[in-house]
Amino acid sequence: MTLQLRQICFVAKELEPVIQDLTAILGINRCYVDDGVGKFGLENTLMPIGCNFLEVVAPIEEGTAGGRYLERRQGDGGYMVITQADSNETRKTVRQNAADNGVRVAFESERGDWNLCQLHPGDLKAAFLEVETDADNDFNGLWHPVGGTGWEDKVKQDVTVDYRGVELQSSDPVGLAELWGKVIGAPVTRDGASLNVDLNNVTLRFVEEADGRGAGLGGLDIAVADREHILRTAREHGCYVNDDRVDICGVRWYLLDA
Repeated sequence: MTLQLRQICFVAKELEPVIQDLTAILGINRCYVDDGVGKFGLENTLMPIGCNFLEVVAPIEEGTAGGRYLERRQGDGGYMVITQADSNETRKTVRQNAADNGVRVAFESERGDWNLCQLHPGDLKAAFLEVETDADNDFNGLWHPVGGTGWEDKVKQDVTVDYRGVELQSSDPVGLAELWGKVIGAPVTRDGASLNVDLNNVTLRFVEEADGRGAGLGGLDIAVADREHILRTAREHGCYVNDDRVDICGVRWYLLDA
């Protein structure tokens, strides 16, 4: 039973300024726009980070779930942790784990070989967790949210290489870690002050909320090949915090040398 982080989704009040910050600072490219999110009152853009993806959505209508999330978290920030399972059986197991722990399904879709389940952020107390499967479940290849294939030539890893971790914050990080661990079906381990749950390619890290924004997806660990580019460009865009961190779209980006 394996889950791979394939995509992180942010929500922003305005889409284009955030995309400009992300592409410039992280040295990544745009690869896809999904018009289908319009049915949720959103617009979006996606960018590859290695063989995985970063999505930003922004409301284009009043009364959207994304807009409510912006209000609750007092601005732009992390929104969804999107995973690919190694089988449809794994997806079903996670769904059942969620039900057993009082976590509702927010959205579900079965389209032939492409199946997905989004678990409710209110019940998960920090972010959406989405689990997807398809006919191949190739963790380095086809990914339906970016149209399947055709994104490969947009991958650029001379600055930013890949994800390494996701930081989820809460006033009760122990309870949050235990809940996510039960839903994912993985043990909770401790590393200093943080509690961790491992996916196949990243670590979910659960920490005490300290920024006054409440529970949520507060940070990402990324492997970087050109730290100096990131720091220099972050200064130009007003996103520099220190030599190990930049803040973009209300999210803390922790820089780890690749």
